[in-house]
Amino acid sequence: MNARKCRTTVAAVSVAGLMAPLLLIGAGTASAHSAPAKEAAKLSRKLVKKSNAQDAYRHLRQFQQIADRNGNTRVAGSEGHRQSAQYVEGLLQKAGYSVTRHAFDYPFSETLAQSLRVVSPQQQDIPVNAMTYSASSPVGGITAPVAVVPVDDTTGCEPEDYASGTFTGKIALIRRGGCTFAEKQAAAADAGAVGAIVYNNTEGALNGTLGEPSVARIPVGGVTQKDGEELAAKAAAGTVTVNLEIRTFVETRRTYNVITETRGGDPRNVVMFGAHLDSVAEGPGINDNGSGSAGILEVALKLAHQKTKNKVRFAWWSAEEFGLLGSEAYVGSLSAADRAKIKLYLNFDMIASPNYVQFVYDGDDSDQVGAGPGPEGSAQLERQITDYLDSRRIPYEGTDFTGRSDYGPFIEAGIPSGGTFTGAEGIKTAEQAKVYGGKAGVAYDPCYHEACDTLKNINMKAFDVNIDVIANAVGQYAWDTSILSKPVKPRNTKGSAGSGGGLHEGHGHEVTE
Repeated sequence: MNARKCRTTVAAVSVAGLMAPLLLIGAGTASAHSAPAKEAAKLSRKLVKKSNAQDAYRHLRQFQQIADRNGNTRVAGSEGHRQSAQYVEGLLQKAGYSVTRHAFDYPFSETLAQSLRVVSPQQQDIPVNAMTYSASSPVGGITAPVAVVPVDDTTGCEPEDYASGTFTGKIALIRRGGCTFAEKQAAAADAGAVGAIVYNNTEGALNGTLGEPSVARIPVGGVTQKDGEELAAKAAAGTVTVNLEIRTFVETRRTYNVITETRGGDPRNVVMFGAHLDSVAEGPGINDNGSGSAGILEVALKLAHQKTKNKVRFAWWSAEEFGLLGSEAYVGSLSAADRAKIKLYLNFDMIASPNYVQFVYDGDDSDQVGAGPGPEGSAQLERQITDYLDSRRIPYEGTDFTGRSDYGPFIEAGIPSGGTFTGAEGIKTAEQAKVYGGKAGVAYDPCYHEACDTLKNINMKAFDVNIDVIANAVGQYAWDTSILSKPVKPRNTKGSAGSGGGLHEGHGHEVTE
């Protein structure tokens, strides 16, 4: 698993109280003679039958309408996010749940300007994405020659990568990989660079974050692999001068996660399901991640009048797009005893991508791509999902635990984790197009982190499949977690393809390479 840099977040309320029973209509325990496995199968079938994309789509409509009223965004700390949270809370309370707001402070960041222009030898505009928490350039940008960092396994991570005097007063061009973006920009700044451009090491746009405002030294933006390599080739042939304008606005804001749980069920055995509710500032976030939020909301509503053996907890995270800050604040606020009560966490972030592939997190590391396995029990979480998909003859592929969504803090705390994902800006292969349909050579979600991530950006087939996955898992673990301790034989799930699509490859809250 990827090591992730700690960020400064302050939990405003304790969540230890969430261990206490919350209201749930009809909660209770089954007969002592009922076998948990039998009850789990029964509840899973019932929830799958009751939960569907058509019903959950009403939540997406509401999220879209909220964004429409609030500048086309539901970004954390905004009125759009607050109204989204209120909508979720209202439905949960109407269904009989008690809802807790887990508030925390966080560094809000907004991009005010982002542009990259080749000034000479021939003018050219290159699309660039400002890194979250980047330092700001002056208005009008910085005009300077490009200095290319030599490519190796840790490009731009070490002082030796920057020849003495070569980068002074210049803009460093650095390939992604080997260390965090924060470390790359710090090394470039130490070498005298006045700005940095990081280009991707895989297909697709590059979004990123420095992790926290305090580490920002110089303006930093991300570009595609193609644009970066072309710029490097031009710089190798002669002097290339560019103008880089990156301006950001940062301030401390308060936001909150929405948490609820069943009243019934053993408080010593908590099973948890989560999705982030916030969008990026640039759009309404209907697939990312209205889809996951709507999916777990719909299943929670269908669970409201069912008996459970274990306590089932649901979370709608805030400030995920700023670096998993909501889930980090939550996990960080739990005592060791309360963390130990959480037996598993399943994450659902983007489950209706328009050009989707069905990805399942590679809990056992059988794909041998990227990070290692999740905490003990993660392999079983993966197998429970894949067994269900197999039973429905639905194809799937593995995707790596990259640490770029809200399972990250749970994995760091040693809690078994898993879930599903349908792809972000990764590019669909010809092989995947044959299996899943859609268009090869096109991103799984062409509107990822864009204003066009609207209701039109939802694949209802993928949405329905993943809501069923959620419903089946909720039914299973509401009654029976014994499968977490049962040995499973690793089974390869085409990890090279899965990791290539990767969970949020280059996601805006990326901290690691």
